[in-house]
Amino acid sequence: MPLAGRGPHFQSLHAVNPIESEYLFALCNPGSEKALKQEAESMSLGWRLSYQRRGFVSFKSDTPFSFDALTTDLALARRLCLSLGKSTTLEQATHRLSAASRIHHARFFDRKLQGLPSVGRPKPGDLIGTIVELAPDEFWSGIHRHTPLLSPDPAGDSGIEMPAESPSRAWLKLEEAIRFFDLEFTSKDIAVEVGCAPGGVVLALLNRGVSVVGVDPAKMAEIVLASAIPNRQHPPTDRPWFFHSRKPAALASKRDLGHGITWFMSDMNQSPEVVLTECARFCRMCPDIRGILITLKLTDLLQITDKNHWFAALSNIGFKSIRLQQLAVHHKELALYAHR
Repeated sequence: MPLAGRGPHFQSLHAVNPIESEYLFALCNPGSEKALKQEAESMSLGWRLSYQRRGFVSFKSDTPFSFDALTTDLALARRLCLSLGKSTTLEQATHRLSAASRIHHARFFDRKLQGLPSVGRPKPGDLIGTIVELAPDEFWSGIHRHTPLLSPDPAGDSGIEMPAESPSRAWLKLEEAIRFFDLEFTSKDIAVEVGCAPGGVVLALLNRGVSVVGVDPAKMAEIVLASAIPNRQHPPTDRPWFFHSRKPAALASKRDLGHGITWFMSDMNQSPEVVLTECARFCRMCPDIRGILITLKLTDLLQITDKNHWFAALSNIGFKSIRLQQLAVHHKELALYAHR
């Protein structure tokens, strides 16, 4: 039963267990609001728009929201929270979150929805409060329960900065995905990256001790070529290495890739259908692949309604755990992660 309110979207945290609210809000990349609403509508969730600002969309429904609603896989929502109401001061917003074990802060600044730095990583089950500052006198309070595959950072924004030596923003997209999905790699992993030039992802993986087979006809950056090996037959065992197959993805063969590939990655400027077709082909050539991480490039974010087709393509090649997410560093892009 919903609780009596003391203002818009307010629910007392102490009067009922589990916590419920008449509203929830989603935090997203500014410019993704329309597509986010379309994504929710396509999933037949029964959610109706309540309030909207750039980077902030609030929903209501005929029945109160509980934490179960926050497990909904909305790819364009960096964070989903039960909404506890709007305040005019930070102190009021903080007071609404007395049940939270820690409080995250986010604000709309410089045309971006930014998470403010936070210390420590929440544990699964922790109640996390979020205060969103949309204007000097507009603060929204929300709460969620932390779970695996959920960003540990305020507003799903790690604040990771790209190093000057990185040859491309692909470095940033990979590092953001690794933190968001809490991915782990070992020195035994070998990744194949399709569309690898000039080498942002390759550099990030090498720095993590992961060897990489890159497939791309274009030239790689010198910082990546410093770890290059001339062939795949006898790779070194004392350091991570890079082998460059300088050909289009469609022409890559099993001989180019060699044995032991455990991850498929792609940052190709191709449609999702083309990328997923290549993913399936590479997985057939490399049966040891257990995980994939793909940047899907969209011409329009409203393509999000095709996501069930993308999931089906991965299910057909044996992937069970699938997650689609727009990251804070993305524009018209999505991170597609799957694991066997």
